[in-house]
Amino acid sequence: MILPPATLHDLTLPALERELEAADVRPVHAKALWRVLHREAAARLDLDRPEFLPPLRRWIAETVGEGKRWGFDLPEPVADLKSTDGQTRKFLLRLGDGETVETVIMGYPGRSTACVSTQAGCAMGCTFCATGRGGFRRHLRPGEIVAQVLHCQRALRAGGEPGLRNLVLMGMGEPLQNADAVLAALEIVSSRAGVNLGPGHITLSTVGVVPGILRMARENWPYSLAVSLHSVREEERRALIPATRRWPVAELLAACRTYGELTGRRIFVEWTLIAGVNDTPEEARELAQALAGINAHVNLIPLNPVAGYEGEVPGHAAAQAFKVALQQAGFPATLRQRRGIDIAAGCGQLKGKVEGGC
Repeated sequence: MILPPATLHDLTLPALERELEAADVRPVHAKALWRVLHREAAARLDLDRPEFLPPLRRWIAETVGEGKRWGFDLPEPVADLKSTDGQTRKFLLRLGDGETVETVIMGYPGRSTACVSTQAGCAMGCTFCATGRGGFRRHLRPGEIVAQVLHCQRALRAGGEPGLRNLVLMGMGEPLQNADAVLAALEIVSSRAGVNLGPGHITLSTVGVVPGILRMARENWPYSLAVSLHSVREEERRALIPATRRWPVAELLAACRTYGELTGRRIFVEWTLIAGVNDTPEEARELAQALAGINAHVNLIPLNPVAGYEGEVPGHAAAQAFKVALQQAGFPATLRQRRGIDIAAGCGQLKGKVEGGC
């Protein structure tokens, strides 16, 4: 697998300072460039900016641009759709090598959340996910993840709205299969000198990559963890998420316990409710029993129908009964509102609709 060449957006602030210092440009100039790249989310570098002093201007002119040492991540919008309720906006973005990824802005009262991709495609093969059904293409570089966040910042500001408040890595791809790039990207977007999304406002979602969860725990990543569980019945979960055969439910739950013990943080459990598959009060009680001893909050997400998957959306009464059963067992649970259905907001759906893939 060959990744596109690195760009300025792949660099952390210390790395950018080292680059300038190696070219005999004082590191102090890195802060001016960093603010333009990340705080302002600039779509281009104008050399006549007053904050760019001559040494920095010369460095940019000599090293940044097509065919030069450093490129510039600016994904091209292939599609830009807004939901009729005005709360969800979805982009299909084309990267420098032609691969496309999906990015979503979800609006809430007084704040906006971006959902970004970490891979082009996904190897996990979740049967109810359009991305999983479309297969894996490649990992994203840190800069390609960062560039999605910056695209959302520009889109919000263009509409007169404040910037992002929260970030979730729940778009295309499995973040913990691309952990090093994800960690670098999150260091960049959480920098106070840049986008300034505090670690407490960032959530990473995994289908249950046990080695990655244990790494997060042992290295004490400061970000929130969400685990897409969907079933605690071994065969049922394997049918929904074939790739998780490598990590049995018991092993995954043990990793979640270790995570909680080492970090002291709550885990968010994601549960896609599918009518007649995993939406009964009995299975809710089984889930509560499996989560015993884990500090968890369960997010219940009614299925977003996908072409090629025959599962159905559960009725409101069934979803409420599942939620109540969890609450009675002592676990906080939230029934998420289905959003963006009219703009193919489910992961991978817009790509399939535009490109005819899945």
